[in-house]
Amino acid sequence: MAMYRKLGRTSSQRKAILRSQVTALVNKGKIRTTEARAKETAKIVEGLIALAVKERDNFETVKVTAKVARKDKDGKRVKEVVDGKKVTVYDEVEKEIKKDLPSRLHARRKMLQVLYPVTELPKDVKGKKKNSKEVDLVEKLFDDIAPKYTNRNGGYTRIVKIGQRKGDGALEVLLELV
Repeated sequence: MAMYRKLGRTSSQRKAILRSQVTALVNKGKIRTTEARAKETAKIVEGLIALAVKERDNFETVKVTAKVARKDKDGKRVKEVVDGKKVTVYDEVEKEIKKDLPSRLHARRKMLQVLYPVTELPKDVKGKKKNSKEVDLVEKLFDDIAPKYTNRNGGYTRIVKIGQRKGDGALEVLLELV
């Protein structure tokens, strides 16, 4: 007997479907899919959230100095002429950053193996990639999702049956984060 559902796909196709569904669920909070896919997706998401809950506070804050280009009122870099060449002027800024401890770094890399990169487009601009931003789903798991589930031992997802799909009669469900 198999330890997982094969979903009628080759292994590469199955992995791609599950990765995209896990990414969508973490990004949006709920997805609509078939029952078999939902059960497999829920398994993966439960593991990711458990990992995020376990490693949530496993970091240290470190002060670092960084060189940042000086900018004028229009947001353009300020340039100076030095030895006949235009050179950008830099200021040193001190920042506090989170430095992952080794186990949290390992958890972050395990999550990145499963999650696809997500780009969020602004709603008002259609068809243009201007002002699009990359969504850090791993950071979302650690900072937004994991704190909700600190006092909960598993059961982070819920499957709600919707009914049969019109085209092929497959049982559709709503998979959501509790």
